[in-house]
Amino acid sequence: MIISKTPFRISFFGGGTDYPSWYCNNGGAVLSTTIDKYCYISCRYLPPFFDHKYRIVYSHIENVKNIDDIQHPAVKAVLNNMECYKGLEIHHDGDLPARSGLGSSSSFTVGLLHTLWALRGAYISKYALARQAIYVEQKIIGEHVGSQDQIAASVGGMNKIQFFHDGGFSVEPVILPKNRKDELQEHLMLFFTGLQRNAPEIAKSKIANFDNCSVALQTLRKMVIQALEILQDKNNEIEQFGELLDQSWQLKRSLSDKVSNDYIDQMYSVARKAGAIGGKLLGAGGGGFLLLFVKPSQQADVRRVLNDLIHVPVKFEESGTRIVLYQPNGLS
Repeated sequence: MIISKTPFRISFFGGGTDYPSWYCNNGGAVLSTTIDKYCYISCRYLPPFFDHKYRIVYSHIENVKNIDDIQHPAVKAVLNNMECYKGLEIHHDGDLPARSGLGSSSSFTVGLLHTLWALRGAYISKYALARQAIYVEQKIIGEHVGSQDQIAASVGGMNKIQFFHDGGFSVEPVILPKNRKDELQEHLMLFFTGLQRNAPEIAKSKIANFDNCSVALQTLRKMVIQALEILQDKNNEIEQFGELLDQSWQLKRSLSDKVSNDYIDQMYSVARKAGAIGGKLLGAGGGGFLLLFVKPSQQADVRRVLNDLIHVPVKFEESGTRIVLYQPNGLS
């Protein structure tokens, strides 16, 4: 039995510039961090006593004889890509709901790949894992997804991730004094809107509109540098980070009419009136988790006005995906 533990992520700035159709022509950059909420994947070779060859347990249970009969698109794609022809049992559990803007689908793909490599007794670097996950999601599944989530889930921590014209990327850890990083964390609040959405469909609408949003996307990319300057200069008030988040959200809303809706706009407006300095919907938009930047002294007021939403306390994490149980049996 092998079990992997892979974090979800919060993306602060630069989202949208991590799509290949954008950064291969213009370059891209994002600022993100992983958080202490995780996707768990367990995997073992299936004993040869069953009618089925593959058993996949998630929100559904699939017992099938062939990989191509698997309904879960990521599982099917990964098993084909890894040429997993020996029987397998795979279980998935997550701390937070899927399709909610925290990069959960990429955390699943990264975690499953990591688990299967470990099951074979093979080491794979976190950068190679990220590249393989990007390939699986964008090329094999053919989803309209960016490239930041796979990297964040693989590497972990708070990073500036840059994307280059040739399709490559670099990861630069954000170096901050502990008290500054703690100050940032203490100002963040995460709320679940209760709306789950199809992120690739929203992303598709944004990609189709890239030619009309060039200025906005260039500005979103520049905000990565602005945010780092705010954080790394101790003379800057941390509230400037929240103000920049608000500016980023207004730009993100302009990328597609599917990014927000009246309900989300109302929740954001109510939170701002109660003291939130800024915030954004995480991920592609349309629902999922709402990130807010709020002074600690005013967080009780924000919780009160958003009492219909689920507040999820989170902390930063530094490790990225890792194998937490390694008990190989019958390696091949």
